[in-house]
This record gives sequence, C-alpha cells and structure tokens, in this order.
Amino acid sequence: MDARRRVALAAALVLAVALAAAGVAEGYNITKILGEYPEYSHFNKLLTETRLAADINKRRTITVLAVANGDMGGLASSGRTLQTKRHMLQLHVLVDYYGGKKLHQLAHGVTACSTMFQESGAAPGMSGYVNITQRRGGKVTFTAEDAEDSASPSSYVKTVKEIPYDLAVLQIDSVLASPEAEAPVAAPAPVNITELLSKKYCKSFAGLLAADAEAFSNINATKDNGLTLFCPVDSAVASFMPKYKNLTAKGRTAILLFHAVPDYYSLQLLESNSGKVSTLATSNVAKKDYSFDVEKDGDTAALDTKVGATASVTATVKDDDPLAVYAISKFLQPKELFKVAKDKDLAPAPAPAGPKKKTTKKKPSAAASPSDDDDESDDADSPATSDEDAADKDGAASVLAGWVTTAAAATIAALALAA
Repeated sequence: MDARRRVALAAALVLAVALAAAGVAEGYNITKILGEYPEYSHFNKLLTETRLAADINKRRTITVLAVANGDMGGLASSGRTLQTKRHMLQLHVLVDYYGGKKLHQLAHGVTACSTMFQESGAAPGMSGYVNITQRRGGKVTFTAEDAEDSASPSSYVKTVKEIPYDLAVLQIDSVLASPEAEAPVAAPAPVNITELLSKKYCKSFAGLLAADAEAFSNINATKDNGLTLFCPVDSAVASFMPKYKNLTAKGRTAILLFHAVPDYYSLQLLESNSGKVSTLATSNVAKKDYSFDVEKDGDTAALDTKVGATASVTATVKDDDPLAVYAISKFLQPKELFKVAKDKDLAPAPAPAGPKKKTTKKKPSAAASPSDDDDESDDADSPATSDEDAADKDGAASVLAGWVTTAAAATIAALALAA
C-alpha cells in the first residue's frame, strides 16, 4: 500500500474515532423534516400546535403517517379542540418502524401496530391500533382498529423520509377514521398557578413568583402549551432565602424561570428519559445555558444542576397534560449564578499554584446593592466568572486530549495494518 493510501486510511479512522467520541450523532426533528415539503405544511403545523412534534422527537423506532394539505379532512376542522386533534394525530404515529420495503414484505400480508394514541391511555381496548394490509398489486392500506365498516381505508402513497430502523415518514391519502380518536375532548380548565402552588407544598415559592411580574408572566403564558414546573417546598425556600435576597433583580427572575421546563413531562416520562433539559431561563437570558440534568433516583427523579446536592421530586402537585407541577426537595441553583460544586466539577484539578496574596473582602452595605446589569450573586456561593471560564477550558482540554490520544492510537494501528 503506497504512502498516500496509508494517509487516507489513517485520516478516515481518526475522523471516525473523533466524531464518535464527540457524540455528533443527533436525533431527528420531525418538524424540520416535514418543513422541506410544503404539501404537508398544515399537518406539520398541527404537530407543533398540539405539541406532538416534541413527543415524536423524543422517540426512536417510529413511523409518521403524514397527510397532504388537500387531504386533511376532519383534522382541518375548526370545530374540534386542540386536544381532540392531538388524539387524531397520535393515531397517525405508529410506535414501530415501517419503511417502504417492510410495508411490502408483511408476514401473511397484514399486521396490527400500536400508536401513540394507544400509549396515551385515552384509547380504550384496541381502538388505538392500526391495521396495515398488503393488497393485490402491491397496494398497502391503513385502517384504525375501531373504524366503522363503512369507513374507507387510507392508502399508502409514497415514502417521504426514511432513517432506517429509527424513523419513517410515509404519505397516506386520507385521515384515518376512528370514533375514539375523534371523540370530543374539552379544552383544559384554566389553571391559576399561584393558587395551585399555594394549596400544596409550595406556598413560599408561589409568593416569589407572584412578586416577580416577568417570571410569572412567562410561566403563566407557557402553561397551556406544555409546561413542567418544579417548585421547591417551603422549607427549601426558607433555607435558600439569604442567597435569593442577595441576587440582583435579573438574577431572581432567571432563577425562577430556571425551575420551569417549556414542555410537559409526566412523572413516568421524567423518570425514564434521563438527560439534559432546557428551561424558560434558557430562552429568556441571552447567551446563557440555564439547563440541568434529570436522573432516575430509585423510584423518583433527581435534578442535578452541578451546584450543590441534587434535588429530588418529593410529590406531584399536578400532572394533567399540558401542565405538570412537582414539589422538589431543594431550591435549584444554576451554574450561571453560583459556583459549581467541587465534587460535581468534571474538569481536572489544576496544578498547584504558588502562594496567593491575601485579599480583604468588603461586606456589601445596604446602600451598595448589586447592579441589575450583573446577574451574579455576591455571596460566598456566587460564581467568579474567571473560575468558571478556567474550569470550562480545562474540561474542554481534558476531553480534547482524550480524543487526540484515542485518535493517535487509531492512526498507529491503521498504519501498522496498512504496512
């Protein structure tokens, strides 16, 4: 093997190792996929309005039966509530992968598949299942299990998008008929957030929200479109108040919004889908992350902000789609406002430094309160930006060093094999 081929092979292996280490593989985005096809714009818009798009993106091994604008039928009706339309759309999401090839290779020519409508718990019996049938001439049809005998089946038109064994987006020629999915569902009753929190566990947190017009307005405006709110119990608020009072006005608003996730998570979904979640503070504070990790902790969920101990979900205040409210054991402290706990910091320990000069820290007076232009707390747990930047750089350097080491090993191995 000549030198040029050796270099090419080594470069390919290095790139593959680096990309795998960096975790560049990302999930799909159904809204973005359908957005490339104007003929499904109405269907795509409904996926967003009913918040089903976000639920689809969280899943793997899924098939979406999309309907073109001119075939939307009952889904386009203004007389149906958004919740009813959500049920109808859920029936069009099969919880299994059916690419074009698999559709034409059905065992015995017919199969039944569960849908997200069945999984929602709103579909009684077998009504949330869809029958897929291969007919003469290669035609494939879809029929809801509870469809009336007089209902016409929906026919497969074409494959829009396939990510093998993960996602298939297929076009069908009509909306699936299902009496159960089409059954009227009343719009959710209005919820008074402060009143709800005041009744159970979170009276003190409700008071903080009521006193912050910006935070309350953002949370209140989001609750009907999908919201999960974590409210620290009264004792947790009491112990955190000295730090809270030392925050600037912007910092207080940010930390309250940090307790709100702009998506609905049932407790079961919260426990089973561990990982990073963004908050209302993420979208309201420029150039700030304001996210935290959700982890399964025994029979409950734990929230890890990298600052101090994790907070556990201790009780369910409300769990009724589109709003979930959970009481938690601690006040969540974002790393953007407070120093990351040493035992949480993933960056390597810095090399020993020389003796530091002693500095005298002046206590803030009542007249010298922090400026609203600064989001940081002035107490002992507030972050020093230079410390955070150094930790981030050290952490990045550590990760990069690991990739380089692995890539180098792969390169050596490739060259040895190519020799």
